[in-house]
Amino acid sequence: MGRSTSMFWALGAATILAMAGCNQAKSPASVQGDVNRAEASGAKQVARAEDSEARTDQRQESRVASAVDKANAQEVDAAVDTALAQAEADTRVALAKCEALAGDQQKACRDQANGQLDIAKSKAKAIKSGQD
Repeated sequence: MGRSTSMFWALGAATILAMAGCNQAKSPASVQGDVNRAEASGAKQVARAEDSEARTDQRQESRVASAVDKANAQEVDAAVDTALAQAEADTRVALAKCEALAGDQQKACRDQANGQLDIAKSKAKAIKSGQD
């Protein structure tokens, strides 16, 4: 038992010395070195986070711009479709009115109504193809 008792006292003494060493102040140069390393490490970490944030912002701006472009194209398509539907309705009314005429007048009236519809269709096609 003598050996284990002396080992116990040796471990206790080592523990006390280690604990006493933990509470001792470091030299100003050592502290300044620790501070400098902590600042540099923190600055690198912040810089990486800022870079990541900037890349995320760029991706999101690109996605938003793409979504806005798509929405604008859909709005234009819808407006063109509405205008084309109106042109077709107007043509049907004009053709119905042409029925009151006879012969060459009726033919000229129909040609004019159908010609206006053809122009509206060409404009609609040009607008939609210009979006690609």
